Amino acid sequence: SRVREAFGVELPLRALFEAPTVAGLAERVDSLRRGGEPALPPVVPVERTGALPLSFAQERLWFLDRLEPGSSFYNLPAALRLRGVLDVEALGRALGEIVRRHEALRTVFVEAEGSPVQAVVPFGGWSLPVEDLARLDEGARAAAARRSLAWGAARPFDLSAGPLFRATLLRLAPEEHVLLLCMHHVVSDGWSMGVLFGELSALYAAYREGRPSPLPELPVQYADYAVWQRAHLTDEVLERQLAYWRDRLADAPALLELPTDRPRPPVPAYEGTHEPVDLPGELLARLKALGRREGATLYMTLLAASQVLLSRYAGSGDVVVGSPIAGRTRGETEGLIGFFVNTLVLRTDLSRAPGFREALRRVRETTLGAFEHQELPFEKLVAELQPERSLGHTPLFQVMFSLVKRSEPVTDLLAGLQVLPVAADVPTVKFDLNLVFTEHPDALQAEVGYRTDLFERTTIARMLGHLRRVLEQVAGDGDPRLSALELLDAAEREQVLAAWNRTARPFPDMPLPALFAEWARRAPDAAAVIFGGDTVRYGELDRRADAIARRLRAAGVGPEVRVGILAEPGAALVAGVLGILKAGAAYLPLDPAYPAERLAFMLDDAGAPVVLAQPDLLASLPPVGARMLSLEGDDDAENGSAVAGCSLFPIPCSLSLAYVIYTSGSTGRPKGVLVEHGALSNLVHHSAAEMGMGPADTTLCLASISFDVWVYQALVPLATGGAVRMVPREQAMDPPALVEALEDVTAMFMVPALMRQLAPILRATHPAGLPGVRLACTGGDVVSSELQKELTEVFPNADVQVVYGPTEATVGCSSHRVREGGAGRNLIGRPYSNTAMYVVDAAGEPVPVGVPGELWIGGAGVARGYLGRPALTAAAFVPDGFGGAPGARLYRSGDRVRWTAEGELEFLGRIDTQVKVRGFRVEPGEIEAVLRRHPGVRECAVVVREDQPGDKRLAAYVVGDAGADVLREHLRRDLP
Repeated sequence: SRVREAFGVELPLRALFEAPTVAGLAERVDSLRRGGEPALPPVVPVERTGALPLSFAQERLWFLDRLEPGSSFYNLPAALRLRGVLDVEALGRALGEIVRRHEALRTVFVEAEGSPVQAVVPFGGWSLPVEDLARLDEGARAAAARRSLAWGAARPFDLSAGPLFRATLLRLAPEEHVLLLCMHHVVSDGWSMGVLFGELSALYAAYREGRPSPLPELPVQYADYAVWQRAHLTDEVLERQLAYWRDRLADAPALLELPTDRPRPPVPAYEGTHEPVDLPGELLARLKALGRREGATLYMTLLAASQVLLSRYAGSGDVVVGSPIAGRTRGETEGLIGFFVNTLVLRTDLSRAPGFREALRRVRETTLGAFEHQELPFEKLVAELQPERSLGHTPLFQVMFSLVKRSEPVTDLLAGLQVLPVAADVPTVKFDLNLVFTEHPDALQAEVGYRTDLFERTTIARMLGHLRRVLEQVAGDGDPRLSALELLDAAEREQVLAAWNRTARPFPDMPLPALFAEWARRAPDAAAVIFGGDTVRYGELDRRADAIARRLRAAGVGPEVRVGILAEPGAALVAGVLGILKAGAAYLPLDPAYPAERLAFMLDDAGAPVVLAQPDLLASLPPVGARMLSLEGDDDAENGSAVAGCSLFPIPCSLSLAYVIYTSGSTGRPKGVLVEHGALSNLVHHSAAEMGMGPADTTLCLASISFDVWVYQALVPLATGGAVRMVPREQAMDPPALVEALEDVTAMFMVPALMRQLAPILRATHPAGLPGVRLACTGGDVVSSELQKELTEVFPNADVQVVYGPTEATVGCSSHRVREGGAGRNLIGRPYSNTAMYVVDAAGEPVPVGVPGELWIGGAGVARGYLGRPALTAAAFVPDGFGGAPGARLYRSGDRVRWTAEGELEFLGRIDTQVKVRGFRVEPGEIEAVLRRHPGVRECAVVVREDQPGDKRLAAYVVGDAGADVLREHLRRDLP
C-alpha cells in the first residue's frame, strides 16, 4: 500500500520475497514505473444521495441471513474484565464516539427494488447499558455474569432493523466490571476489532482526563469502499484473477476426508468448541530460523507443517485449506471498521515431496500465488467454480488456517485499569476444523476449533499433540522425509503396537482332524451332521471319514497333496473333507454350481492329482487329468486289500497345508490361498475359548464350500463337539424357508445380506425373537447399525458379534460384540487369540488412534501365501517388523481401518478396487478381463451399485456390439 501511494505502481507481494533488499526492491519499482500496470485509483468518498451497494462479501452474508434468519452464526463477540476505578461515563462516551465515527456500526441492510442495499442510520447519540450484579451473592453473581456473557454472544441481530453493534457493562463490584461487545460479521472482522480497541484506548484516556477526541476524522467510510469495489473490480479484472484460481483448483478434492469420531450428518449443526496447546518460545525461534533459511515466513512454515499433518490424517497428498486474509490492500481502509476480510483457498500438492523443505517451498509458491490473486472475493470464486455442493460440508475446503500476532498485552488497554480478556463461549464453528496459531513475543499457541457433531475433545487434543511433534521434527537442522515424520509418542506407539495386541493364549497343539476324532471317541452317539430328516452321528461320521482317508492314502495321497472335493451339501461332503484332512492332505473345495471352465482352472492350477466327487457330479467335470474317486463307493469291497497298513494316518503338523481356497484376482486370474493346520487350529481353539463353541451347540451351515465361512459353519462345530445342521442349496437361497431350519440352532455365522433378509421375516413369525440362539455372528461385508440393532432384537439372548477376517487370515481374525441398539459405526472389534493387527500408513509405519490406514494382520491365522504366485505372495505377505517371532509375516489386507479410542478397529473401506457383494470378495478387474475376451466388447467397466440400501449389485458398463444376454452367458462360462 505504501509503495502504491508513493510511486503509483502495483507491486506484487512476491517482489518482497524475490528482492528482499532496499536496492533490489528499488529496481523492481523502477521497472514497474517504466512498464508495469498503473495503480488502481484510490477509494474516495461518494455522495449519500442514492442507494449504496453491498460489497461482495456483505452480499453473501446478507443472503445467508435471509436463508436462515435469526441465526447467531456470524456474531463476533468479545468480552473484557476491567479491574480498578472505572470511569463509566468516559467509557460510554468513547464507545459512542466510535459508533459516530464508523458508519458501518450504524448501517442496516434493506431491500430496494428486489436487491439489497445498505442504509446508514444518522447518529443520534448512544448510551452504554449497565447491568448491576454487585447486589447478588458471589455464586449468583458469577452465574448471572455467565448467562449475560452467553446471551450477549448468542443473541441474533436483525440486519434490516439494526443496530448491528451492541455493548453492555456488567458491574460485579465497585472496582470490577465486565464489558461485553458484539458485532455482526457483515459490518466487522478480526482487523476491525483491533481498530475498535485502539480507538477505545485513545478515546477513553482523553475523555477520562477531560480532553477532546485525539482522533482525526476518517477520510472514507465502508460504503465508499463497497462502491469502489463494485466499480473497479470489473469483469476484465475479475476474469484475470479467476483464470488463476480455475487453473489452481482444477480437479481439487471436494472434501478433505479427515477421520471423524461420528458420521458426517447430512445437515451440520455447526456447534463447536475449542482446544488449545501452548508451544515453547524455543520452538518458535527455531521455526522462524527455518523460515528464514528457506525464504519463507512463519505463516508459510506453520501452514506447511499443518498441511503435512492433515495429509497424514486424511491419507491424501492433495490438501486444500482456507485461510483468511485481511483484504485491506488499500491504505485508505486500514483504519476502518468493516467487513474486508477475504478467504484464500490454499491447495498444496504434497505427493512425491521427498522432505519437509520441498513441501515448504511448494507451500511458499502456493501462498505467494494466492496473495497475488487475493482481490477475487471468495463469494465470486464459489459462484464461478460451482463446486459440488453439499449441506454436509463447506465448499472448496473444510479446514481454516490462520496466524495471529499478539505484540502488545491487552492489560493496559484502558488507562488506569487492569484489562483481562474473557473467553467468550461461542458454541459455533463454521468449519470442520479451525486451526489458529497465535504468535506472542516469546511463545506460540495453537488452538483448534472443531465441530462437536464430528469430533471428540480427546481426538482434537491428540491431534494437537501430533502437530507439536511434527513442528519439533521439522524445526531441526535436518530435512526429514514426510513419510518418516513420527506422529506417535512412545506411549501411543506402545498402545497401538503392543497393548491392543496382547492376545497370546496357549492352546493344545492338536490339528482339526485330531480334535474331531477325539470328540468322536468321547461321544460317538452325539449328533454330528443333520441334513433333512437324517442325522449322522460322530462315530459314524468318523468311520466314513476314516474309510475315505484310507482310500486316499492308498491312492498315494499324503501331506501337501491337494485333493479336490466336489459335492452338494450333506454328510457326504463333510465326511469327504474330514477324510482328506485325516489323510494328511489339503482339501480343494469345488462348488458344483461353478462353471466347468472355472473348476478345470482350479484343478489345473492347484495340481490336484485326485478328486473326490459324488457319482452324479463326476460327469460335470471336464477332462482334467486327475484321478476321480467316488465319495459314496463301497469302501471295503473296493479297497479291502489295497488299504492294508493304512489305518494309521499321519497327524498333520501346524505347518502342513489344510486347504486351498480360490479368491477373485484383479488381473482376471483367480488366486489360491494356502491355509495351514496351525491357523485352522487356532481358529477352532479361539472359537471354543472366546465364543463358547461346544457340544451344546447346533450350528447352521448354508454357505458354499468354496466360501471360507463354510469352515466356521461346518468344521469349527465338529472340532468342538457340536452339531451341524446343513441346508440344501435351494433352501439356503430362500429366506422364508430358511427360517424353518433355525428352530434348534444355537449358533450361526451368516453374511449381512442374508441376515438383513431374515430379520424382518423372523420379526413377523417370531415376535419374541429366537431365544434359543446364543451366538449370532455376521461379517464379510459392512454391517449397518440398523442391522446390528435388528439382530439384538430378533436374537434377544444371543451374543451378537460382527466378525472380520479375510481368507488370507483364516476366516476370522477379529470380532466386535454388539451392544444393545447397535454400534453406529462399522466396528470389527479386537484381534482374536494369538493374532496381531496393525494400522499403518503408505510407508508401513503405525498411525495414531483415529487415523485411517491399511490393516496388516499377523499371528497364528496368517496363511502361507498364494499357490504358485511368488511375486503376489511377496507383495501381500511382508516380514513382521513389529516384534513378531523370527520369520513371521504380516498380511497386507488392503482394508482401510482405524483404531478407536477404546481399542477397537473400525472398517472404513478399501484402499483398492476390491468390493464385497453378499460377503464374497470380488475384483472388478477379473470380471472386466473375462468381458474383454469376448470379441463384441471394446471397452468395459465394472462397479458395484447399491440402488436400495444393503442391496449391492454388480453392474458392467460395456462399449461394443454384444448384447447383454450374450455377455451374461459368456460370463457364466468362467465366473461363479
